[in-house]
Amino acid sequence: MTALTSTRTYAVLAAVQAGDAVACAVPIAPIEKAFDDVGLAPELRPLIPFVKAAAAIGLASVYRFPGLARLTTFMLTVYFVLAVGAHIRARDWSPGIVAASSFLALYATMTAKGPKVSRR
Repeated sequence: MTALTSTRTYAVLAAVQAGDAVACAVPIAPIEKAFDDVGLAPELRPLIPFVKAAAAIGLASVYRFPGLARLTTFMLTVYFVLAVGAHIRARDWSPGIVAASSFLALYATMTAKGPKVSRR
């Protein structure tokens, strides 16, 4: 088992997504600025916390539903493709594009490998 297939990795990333959902729901100033920088429409911003909360639930499902967790990593790959594209389109070369690119690579790799499924 590698770190990328470990259920613990999925659990940690679920916690990260849950925290990010809360931060987007508040919303805090740096997140608002990031949304402004990439030109995210104000009417779409209220949806982001729900998307991130759903991602957290999907990642946390790895223990009972590893297929759902893998589908979640695929959907997060799509999300981060769109995020990187938004940064490029807006010519936003801030650290946000580095973070989005890193998460894109992480979730794409996790999708390709899938979670470690324990056989009982």
